[in-house]
Amino acid sequence: MDVEMSEAPPAVAADVGAAAVAEAAPAAPATVNGNTHAAAPSANDDGKVMADSGVSATVSVSLHPLVIMNISEHWTRTKAQEGRPVPVYGALIGKQNGRDIELMNSFELDYNMIDGCVVIDRDYYNTKEEQFKQVFSDMDFLGWYSTGDQPSAVDIAVHRQITEINESPLFLQMSPGQQNSTDLPVSLYESVIDMINCSARMLFVKLPYTLATEEAERIGLDHVARIAGSNDQTTSRAGDHLLAQHSAIKMLASRVRLVLEYVKAVDRGELEHNHEIMRQIRALSHRLPVLESGRFKPEFYTQCNDVALMALLGTVMKSANNLNQFVNKFNTVYQRQGMGRRMRGIFF
Repeated sequence: MDVEMSEAPPAVAADVGAAAVAEAAPAAPATVNGNTHAAAPSANDDGKVMADSGVSATVSVSLHPLVIMNISEHWTRTKAQEGRPVPVYGALIGKQNGRDIELMNSFELDYNMIDGCVVIDRDYYNTKEEQFKQVFSDMDFLGWYSTGDQPSAVDIAVHRQITEINESPLFLQMSPGQQNSTDLPVSLYESVIDMINCSARMLFVKLPYTLATEEAERIGLDHVARIAGSNDQTTSRAGDHLLAQHSAIKMLASRVRLVLEYVKAVDRGELEHNHEIMRQIRALSHRLPVLESGRFKPEFYTQCNDVALMALLGTVMKSANNLNQFVNKFNTVYQRQGMGRRMRGIFF
């Protein structure tokens, strides 16, 4: 009995030492299908993902409204498809000049859930990177976005994966359910390495940001804010401007038609020939050199071709979207597990 009691303390000490080593050692990342993801935090972790308030930001960020609109559309569309709110993930692209970062656009990222961890599909990202480089050759990958109320350990694990693409990425988080607030439900973070419990940990630091808009974005945002969410006849500034131009062109056409009818009536002898009025009409016609056929027709045809091309592109994009939806529905119906062979026997 005495021997057993004397041997117990060294065993307890060894267990305590092993636990301390296990807590101090970082969790080894797992590799699944060529994608590396961090293991879930251990039970000994305190769950801290935010750095202390004394840590200051190292970059200055300008955020374009187009990024916010893309994330909102991505989350709303996914919610409608899944029937419930689910987190979405995507990439942020823009320009960086020293410590000044400008987030200008974004695109979606595909991911898989493996053992409760989010694993970003690198093959999908590489394909999307090649595509956006062809269109936005002057933009670079600067970070990623997600949806949620507060950063969590899952976001830290995803951020570690993103660091394999960009060593210092930004993290943008949108809170779609946030209400009763006048601020934008958008937060920006960067990552820092801090020592916690004698181990190096990756933590988030909140960044201040400013909104940077261009003329096209301002028109689009005003139109969405004043029309898309309302059921009344309220119009946007862009709609008011187009309506004013339409009224002005309509009045000009009626005045030109009146002058033309007067000239025709004088030519037929129905009205008396007034030299002063005819001189004014001639002077007015000569003030519009674009009406000359040699200059008017090329410019008119060029503008018509541009408008027709834009209409054609819109039709092509709509057709491609309809085809994509059809393919998704086809795959859902005819490629279910356990039914594929029976369905192929019925329809083929």
